[in-house]
Amino acid sequence: MTTDPTSAPEHAWSDLQAALAAQGHRRLVLVEGDQQHALAWIRQQLPQLNTSHSLWIGRPEHAEAVGMPHLQASQYRQWLGRETSLLIWDGWQGNPPDAIAALSGTLQAGGLLFWLMPALASWPDHADPDYARTGLEQAQNHPFAARLARKLAQDPSVIRVRARASAPPDLPELPTQGSPFLPGTTEQQQDLIQQLLHFGQGRRRRPLVITADRGRGKSAALGIAAARLLLAGRQRVIVTAPSRDNLHSLFRHAVLELAEDLAEQSEVELITRGGQRLSFVPVRELLFERPEAEVVLVDEAAGLPAHWLRDILLGWPRVAFASTVHGYEGTGRGFAIRFRDILDRETPQWRGVSIQQPVRWAPGDPLEKLVFEMFLLAAEGPASSIADAAQVTLETWSPSQASEVELAEAFGLLVDAHYRTTPADLRQWLDDPAAQSWRALYQGRTVGVLWGAVEGGLSEELADQVVQGKRRLRGHLLAQSLASHGGFPEAAKLRTLRIVRIAVSEQARHLGIGRRLVAAAATACQQQGLDTLGTSFGGNRGLLAFWQASGLQVVRVGLQQEATTGEFPLQLLQGLSPAGTCLAQRLRARFAHHWQVLIPRHWSVMDPHLLAAVGADLPPLHGLDAEDRRDLTAFAEGFRGFELTLPVLQALAAGQGAMTWFSTQPALALWCHVVLQGWSWREVQLAGLCTGQRDGEQQLRQLVCQLLQNGPEL
Repeated sequence: MTTDPTSAPEHAWSDLQAALAAQGHRRLVLVEGDQQHALAWIRQQLPQLNTSHSLWIGRPEHAEAVGMPHLQASQYRQWLGRETSLLIWDGWQGNPPDAIAALSGTLQAGGLLFWLMPALASWPDHADPDYARTGLEQAQNHPFAARLARKLAQDPSVIRVRARASAPPDLPELPTQGSPFLPGTTEQQQDLIQQLLHFGQGRRRRPLVITADRGRGKSAALGIAAARLLLAGRQRVIVTAPSRDNLHSLFRHAVLELAEDLAEQSEVELITRGGQRLSFVPVRELLFERPEAEVVLVDEAAGLPAHWLRDILLGWPRVAFASTVHGYEGTGRGFAIRFRDILDRETPQWRGVSIQQPVRWAPGDPLEKLVFEMFLLAAEGPASSIADAAQVTLETWSPSQASEVELAEAFGLLVDAHYRTTPADLRQWLDDPAAQSWRALYQGRTVGVLWGAVEGGLSEELADQVVQGKRRLRGHLLAQSLASHGGFPEAAKLRTLRIVRIAVSEQARHLGIGRRLVAAAATACQQQGLDTLGTSFGGNRGLLAFWQASGLQVVRVGLQQEATTGEFPLQLLQGLSPAGTCLAQRLRARFAHHWQVLIPRHWSVMDPHLLAAVGADLPPLHGLDAEDRRDLTAFAEGFRGFELTLPVLQALAAGQGAMTWFSTQPALALWCHVVLQGWSWREVQLAGLCTGQRDGEQQLRQLVCQLLQNGPEL
């Protein structure tokens, strides 16, 4: 409905909030008009609103003028775990999709989200200030914003207000119902609490993985269960999360549960009269100091790198992980899929618990339904199996022109296949003018999708500035990285299609569909006169093998682990033009010369199998001479010391076929850790790879002896 405001009749807004609270619902109020009039209008309405738990997202001076707490949209993670009754979002300051999706989940029943924006008709052309952060400010139009505008215009629950109109708003009259909604524990939440108690008092190495949408009370359940575990005799329960700010709800419910048994309280710890403690410990501190605790609870686990989750899993006897399924991270299912592999391998007796019933609002809440539709938070790929892979067809595809069903299927594939897929990714995919996409179809359903973006094509002057570190450009991730870190300005001058994401439905994997999508992209690149096809991803053996089978080769490895996955970024390239092929070869040759020098400094913790796979992919360096082979023989026969032979062993690893051969040997991890990654004998002993230096050296001597007898030609 479109209404005309100045000031609403007395109590109109408070009556609406009360009626919504009775229903257990929340609403979006879209305030359309220029910024000046929208701000003036919202200030006029505030005296009639319940602002007891309010938040202003926008400029601090605007919030301070009306006495409200404020937050920049980029700081939204600081507010997660709290509850609000009123949100005012100044969209004129920028609209990061992840932040909107996240903070809408903090609203309680009866809550209102006021969104101050231009008129809906102008959204496709509106220059959102947030575009500059992601390189979208150069786009001529914005299909993502146009799609949001259509959703808002079609949703009858949205209260639309014209900021410059003269008449008061015509607020909806909500039907009354017999019994009002009362926020409280649900059966599923009570069951979760009981399962947490059983887990926390039960046997070791049986982790619990909890997944739920926002507003389902999982953090509250963690707090209640933690308090009850202390009262039942556990001496220390540690809780960790991406930020202390994520844990307001958990600690608040723990305080209420402990009641008179609570003796001391601080921002990071609760201590009972019996001396038991519930402590917040930041993840880095937890993993560095390794404090003792019978139980560790990880909230918002999807916001932590996978390698940290694994270290926590293996570092304490009882660990529970809780994560949002559909939220600002967009990572719930991707997290569950990726982390499940670690759980299955390390703790096969883990259990999963899922909560669907909302706690803070009633089922069917209009705002939750709207946010889910706007950002495709519940998007899922098709689950149909493929009887005949030959019937799968490929086609170029534009997500911005797709139907809602097609877009949801394709985006759902990305969510399922990748560790972290967010609403911001949806905006980037739809709006980026450099994007190109292909999809695989089977019986009319999308079973595979590839999203690429054209990068590079910079002038010689600009490319030189990138190499010198004087300029950084958004929208050129791979081209810029290869130019600045690889040291070749040609990487920024030539044109590359970077494969941003590729995904195939679980039922359609291992049928060659992914390789066909890459091949289709490569063919299109050649037709368009592009020079290279490349990708950058968090490296693991399976993905590396896929890209190698698709024709791409390693040209660079990032020096630091990715924050999202804990994996080292691998960059691969395939030359398509003569200039692109030459660039790929030069990048590979230069990286091969630098590779071993950098391993102990930057990749000392890389998985040995991945290390071996990268080494095997690189072009070999010069072969061994007669003196080198003599030293190897002397080492294998037990006469020459390890330290004196180490330079030759490292040269051996860079030879033709050596790392391919080592990767098939049981002692691969020992070889990589000691010869390439610079581990001490004490470190490899603690890792269980040898009983000490003498045993470790003997294993290496036997390994070299086998290589001399059965390995590749040196």
